[in-house]
Amino acid sequence: MQVSLRRLVLYPLCAAQCRHALTRPALPLLHPSVRALFSETGVWEKSYQIETRQKVEEWWHPRIMEQWKKEALEEDSNKKKFYVLSMFPYPSGRLHMGHVRVYTISDTIGHFQRMRGHQVLNPMGWDAFGLPAENAAIERGLDPEDWTKSNIRSMREQLDSLGLCFNWDREVTTCLPDYYKWTQYLFIKLFQAGLAYQKEAVVNWDPVDQTVLADEQVDGNGCSWRSGAVVEQKLLTQWFIKTTSYAKVNGEETGETLSAYSSSPETVFGAAYLAILPSHRLLHGNSSVRFVLQKSFKPGTDSMTEVNAQNLFTGREVPLVISCKEAFDDYLDTVIGVPDCNEEDLSVASALNLTWTTVLKTHEDGTQTLINSDEFSGLTRGQAFDSITQKAREQKVGGHLTSSKLRDWLISRQRYWGTPIPVVHCGSCGTVAVPEEELPVILPKVPSLTGKGVSPLGAAHNWVNCKCPRCKGPARRETDTMDTFVDSAWYYLRYTDPHNTVRPFERHLADHWLPVDVYIGGKEHAVMHLYYARFLSHFCKDQGLVAHREPFRKLLVQGLIKGQTFKLADSGQYLKKEEIDFTDKEPVALSGGRVEVTFEKMSKSKHNGLDPQDVVQQYGVGTVRLYILYAAPPEQNILWNVRTDALPGVLRWQSRLWQLVTKLREARQLGDVPNPSLLKKKELAEAKRIWETKNYTIQEVTGHFTEDFLFNTAISRLMALTNMLTSATVKVLQHSVEFEEALAALIMMTAPMAPHLASELWAGLCQVKNPLSPLLLRGGDVLMQSWPTVDPEYLEVPDFVEMTVLINNKACGRLMMPLKVSKDSTRVQQLVLESPIGQKFLSEHSIKRAILSPRTALINFLVDE
Repeated sequence: MQVSLRRLVLYPLCAAQCRHALTRPALPLLHPSVRALFSETGVWEKSYQIETRQKVEEWWHPRIMEQWKKEALEEDSNKKKFYVLSMFPYPSGRLHMGHVRVYTISDTIGHFQRMRGHQVLNPMGWDAFGLPAENAAIERGLDPEDWTKSNIRSMREQLDSLGLCFNWDREVTTCLPDYYKWTQYLFIKLFQAGLAYQKEAVVNWDPVDQTVLADEQVDGNGCSWRSGAVVEQKLLTQWFIKTTSYAKVNGEETGETLSAYSSSPETVFGAAYLAILPSHRLLHGNSSVRFVLQKSFKPGTDSMTEVNAQNLFTGREVPLVISCKEAFDDYLDTVIGVPDCNEEDLSVASALNLTWTTVLKTHEDGTQTLINSDEFSGLTRGQAFDSITQKAREQKVGGHLTSSKLRDWLISRQRYWGTPIPVVHCGSCGTVAVPEEELPVILPKVPSLTGKGVSPLGAAHNWVNCKCPRCKGPARRETDTMDTFVDSAWYYLRYTDPHNTVRPFERHLADHWLPVDVYIGGKEHAVMHLYYARFLSHFCKDQGLVAHREPFRKLLVQGLIKGQTFKLADSGQYLKKEEIDFTDKEPVALSGGRVEVTFEKMSKSKHNGLDPQDVVQQYGVGTVRLYILYAAPPEQNILWNVRTDALPGVLRWQSRLWQLVTKLREARQLGDVPNPSLLKKKELAEAKRIWETKNYTIQEVTGHFTEDFLFNTAISRLMALTNMLTSATVKVLQHSVEFEEALAALIMMTAPMAPHLASELWAGLCQVKNPLSPLLLRGGDVLMQSWPTVDPEYLEVPDFVEMTVLINNKACGRLMMPLKVSKDSTRVQQLVLESPIGQKFLSEHSIKRAILSPRTALINFLVDE
C-alpha cells in the first residue's frame, strides 16, 4: 500500500584544571637595585641592564595603564573610531602563552591606532559558561559559579601584570544574569521568527562529558573536540537554530515536513525523487512514517520507498528514496534529485526506473534555457534561478541561499553550567517562550552535580515546575541549557553598551563601533564561532537592531605557540627536562634511551608548557612582547626556543635603542651648541640618507601595522633604522636635525610594541640638551604623541636619482642621472661608462654582465678580475 505523507514539503533552496592561586603579585617582584631611573631621578643610566629594565617596567606600568584608562573615558566625536577585538578567554584560572600572543597583538594595534588619532575600543570579558567549570566543580565538590569567579579574579590580575591596556569599564561575563538575560532575549527573538525550534534528531553524544555535540565539535576522527572521546549517535529531542536559511516557513502543518536542498533550484520542475540519509530523523524516533521507511530500507543500496513527497512550490509529487550513502556533501541530510543537471542523480533515477520531466534545452552556442517549467519556460538558467528563488521566497516555501557547509545549529546541552533556555512546556499550549519582562530566567542552585546524561536542572523542582505564561496552567521549564557558542555569538555587540539594563545594546552605539575593524584569535574553533557570530549579526540586522550585516571587517587568525617537547623514541613517553641528560650533542634520557625533540602544542601532559609569569619574570614584559611579535608572522606557529635568533635579537635591539639615546645625550653634553651649518658635504649627504631611511621606515612600518600585520617585518625595518643611526658619524649625531627626528620616529614606532621601554627612551630623548627638532619640545609621554608621518618632500617624484654603482658586488661610487632613464639598463650602463667612475674602474675591464636593480637605484657590473 502506498503511504503518502500528507504534506512533505520540498524547499528549492540554493545549497550554498585545578585552579592555582597566584603566588606572585600583579607586578613581578624586583630585586634591590642601586640603579637610578631617569624619569624618577633625572639621572640617565648609560646601559640597559636587567636592573634598569625592571625599574623601567615598574615605573611605567601603572602610568601607561592610567593614561589608557583616562583616554578611554574621554569621548571625542571628531575622532574616527577603531574597534580592535580579541577573542575573549574561558576563565580557566591561568593564562597560557597563546593568550599572551593574541592580547599582545591586540594591545599593539590599540596603541598604534590611538597614536594615529583614533578613538579606540579594545574590550575584554569572559566566556564563562561551559563544561570545564562544571567538570571541575564535580571533581572538587565546588560551586561552578564560585570556581569561575575566582578564576576570573586570578586571570584579571595576570592580564594586568602583563601591562595590557583593555577597556575594563566594558568588561562582560557571560555567566552573569545581566549578560545572559540578553542571550535569552535574543533566543526568544529567534524563536518568534521561527528560527529556534525543537525536533527529534540523531545527535552526536560525548560519552565522557555526557552531553550533545554539534557536528562542528566532532573532529575528523569522530572524536569530541574537548574530551577526545569517540562520539556516539543518540536519538534525542533537541533545540536547533536554523542557521541554514532565514525566514523559511514550513507549509501547512498537517503532517511531516522537510527542508530539501538543491544546488540548481532553477531545475526544480525536473525533480525525479527526494533522497534522505539512513540517519535521517524520519527513520527514527516518533516519525509517523518510521516503520514504512524502515521496512523499505536496504542498507548499502538506494532504497525506493512507498512514501511520496509533494513539493509545495511545483505542486508535483516525487518518490522518497533512502540513499545508500552515509553522508551527502556539505553536511546536508535531504536533497532533491534532478537527473537533467547531475550525472549521479541520473544514475540513481535510472537504476530505480523512475520517470522525470526534462527541463533543460541546450542550444548550439552551449547556452541552456528552461522547458516544461510553467511560466519559467524560455528563461535562461541564470534568469530562472533568480525568478524561481524569488517566487519561492514570496510564497514562503523556500528559495533562500543557504550555507553548504553547516547543518542547523544544535544548541541543546544536557548540563548545568550554561544559559537556561527561556521556554516552558505546557500540556495545553505546547512550547511557550518566557515573556521578555520575566527575563532573565535565573540559573538556580542545585544540590549536587554528577555529570551524567540527564540535565541537573531537572532536580531543581521548585524551579522546573512553573505556570504557563499563556494559560496560567501547570508547566515545566526547559531543563537543557544553551551551548556556550550562543553566548559568544553576540558578545562583540554587548561591548558597545555593556551596562544597558533595558535592551542588549543601543542601536546608535552598536552602529558607531561596528563593524569590528580587526578581530584577533586562535585558529582552533574560529570557523565555528565566526559562522555563528556572523549568523547572529545577520539576524540582528533583519530585526532592525543594527545597521551592519557583517560584524567583522578583518580577521587576524593567529598560530599556536609550540613548546620544545622531549619523548622517548621507543615508547613515545613524554619526558620532563630534568629527566634528560643534555651534556652530549644529542639529548639522552637519564633512564636510558634515545630522545626525540619536537615542537608540539603546549600542554601539561607533554611537560612542554610555559607559565607566562615565569617568562616575564625572567625576561621582562617588553622582551616577551617583542619576541612574540618578532618570532613569526601572526598566522604562523611560533616554536618557542630561547636559544634561537629571535630572543637574542630583541635583547640586543633594546640595548642598542638605549645606546642611541645615551650617545645623543652624551654628545650634547660636550658643550658645543648643535649647529647644522657645520656639516660638510659628506655629512650632509649622510644626514640626507638618514632622512630617506626614516621616511622609508615610516612608510613600511605603517603599512605593516595597517594592512598585513607583519609585525616581525616591521621590527626588522626598525632594526635597520637602528643600525643606520648607530653607525652615524659624531658630527651628524651632534649637529643634524635629521638624526634627532629619525631617532624620535624610531622610538615612537617602537612604542606600541614595547611601551615601557619606549616611554623611558622618549623621556630621555626629550630632555636632551639643546634639541634641534620641535618634536622633542611637544611634551607628553610617547604614547600621547602622534604617529610619525612621511615628509611630503619624500613622496615627491625627483627629476634626478642617485645611482649606486657596484663592481663585482663592491660599491665604487654614486652617480646622479635623470629619473626617466634610471630604469633603462642600456642607458644607465652608457652613462656610467661615460662618467669618471666608469673611466676609472671599468675602462680596462671586460664587462661580463650588468644587473640593474628593479627596486632601488643600483647597478652591479660583473667584470673579469
